[in-house]
Amino acid sequence: MTEDTYNPPQEPLRLIHADHALVVVDKPAGLLTVPGKGEHLADCLISRLKSVYPEVLLVHRLDRDTSGVIVFALTAHAQRELSMQFELRKTKKAYRARLWGHLEPKTGTVDLPLCADWPNRPRQHVDHENGRPAQTDWKVLGHDPDGTTRVRLSPLTGRSHQLRVHMLVLGHPILGDPLYAEGAARDFPRLMLHAESLRVNHPETGHGVTYTAPVPFR
Repeated sequence: MTEDTYNPPQEPLRLIHADHALVVVDKPAGLLTVPGKGEHLADCLISRLKSVYPEVLLVHRLDRDTSGVIVFALTAHAQRELSMQFELRKTKKAYRARLWGHLEPKTGTVDLPLCADWPNRPRQHVDHENGRPAQTDWKVLGHDPDGTTRVRLSPLTGRSHQLRVHMLVLGHPILGDPLYAEGAARDFPRLMLHAESLRVNHPETGHGVTYTAPVPFR
């Protein structure tokens, strides 16, 4: 998939959880969270959800090419409460990814500020003067015979393309990334990045709840 084509998957919604306050979905790769600019980018996850939950409200986003757990609010109160948790970094997110090359050491943290690379939008880049703080923890889950690495990524912040740029800076781009991978690292059927779990405090009860979605790749 390239950045100038948009052929979103046509498949039923994969609901993980729904109640009177929120709905949690396993977003497929290749589908926008919200509409893009232009009629050709109108099909998106929130518009599909509105056919079932007309009152649905946006809380956060996943990149078009990223799959996995995403939560939406069903009331204004829930939207405020959940949005504040993301803003104050009270959520806990875990992603699975496959990376190009042999990443070492087994664990580490990338702490590099990010901002838009304006001449090359929608790319983001590290910018120590103008960037916003961004931190990502990583843990190696295994190294594969083809020279790639399986990792769990835990973003402590939520910047645009954060995981993708931070892995690129380490010299290990995420496989199949149409923006940041090159050559053989790009030659995969999808971006190998999946939001595996999300922990939030339920906006009505205050209790911590964790939602998960199975990883759709090795």
